[in-house]
Amino acid sequence: MIRVLTTERFLDGAAYLPKQQQQKLANLLITLEENPFHPKLRTKLLRGTLTGLYAFRITRDWRVIFQFQDTHTILLLRTANRKDIYR
Repeated sequence: MIRVLTTERFLDGAAYLPKQQQQKLANLLITLEENPFHPKLRTKLLRGTLTGLYAFRITRDWRVIFQFQDTHTILLLRTANRKDIYR
C-alpha cells in the first residue's frame, strides 16, 4: 500500500470542493493508496511546466495533481477545477 501525504494547498482546495465531490475524493484516495494507476482514477502524466507530476480525475470538472516522493509515497499537491488546475 502507498502512503499518501497532503500539502496545505491541497487541503485548502479540497475544502472548497462541493460536498458530493469531497465524498467522491475520499473514496478515490482509498483507490489511490491501493493503485495510483487504477483505471477509475484516469491518472495522467503531465507535461510542459508540470513535467514529472501526475493528475487524476475526481469528476469531469475536478482534478488532483500529485507527485511520487518515492516508490511508496505520494504527495497530493493541489485540487481544483480543470479550467484552473493546470495554470
